[in-house]
Amino acid sequence: MCMPRLLTAGFFSFVAGLSPAVAGAADYQVAEIYSKLRSQILAAEHGNVGVKLKRPGEVFGVLMEMGYPDAAVTLVAIADGTVSIYFSNGGGIIGLGPYPGPERAAQALITESQKFVKQAQPAADFPLPQQSRTRFYLLTGGGVLTAEAGTDDLGRRRHALSPLFHKGQDLITEIRKVDEQ
Repeated sequence: MCMPRLLTAGFFSFVAGLSPAVAGAADYQVAEIYSKLRSQILAAEHGNVGVKLKRPGEVFGVLMEMGYPDAAVTLVAIADGTVSIYFSNGGGIIGLGPYPGPERAAQALITESQKFVKQAQPAADFPLPQQSRTRFYLLTGGGVLTAEAGTDDLGRRRHALSPLFHKGQDLITEIRKVDEQ
């Protein structure tokens, strides 16, 4: 089995040290590698990643981005088995799809996201979320859709998108388990 590529030591200790702040403009230092990876994912088309859709509006990938004071954290799940997590100021883990836990949790996140297509809006641009906000990008056969809410509201199940957020948290837990091995 292919080992995930750890892009920076102490990734989860860094993420654990992040805490939501008062909502404000997202003014993050953005590493070039982060920007490139994120742009590639957001530009992905189902045919180019080897995913066959059953219907045109079907979701084949999800980005869940959480805004923290020092960075935005991006969780990626694509139906082709791509599972990654990385943060805007550099670093992350890619190549987690072959692991059973992340694979299962990523598929659950993608399946759950299909329920939220009607709550999302077409995305013309792809800004990072503000601090204390979580933004979802749903990659569909018809284009990229987006929806956003306060991270605290999502975590406390006070928003309609909370089930999707918690599926994303389940995936982060599975990634953490692999990282700790």
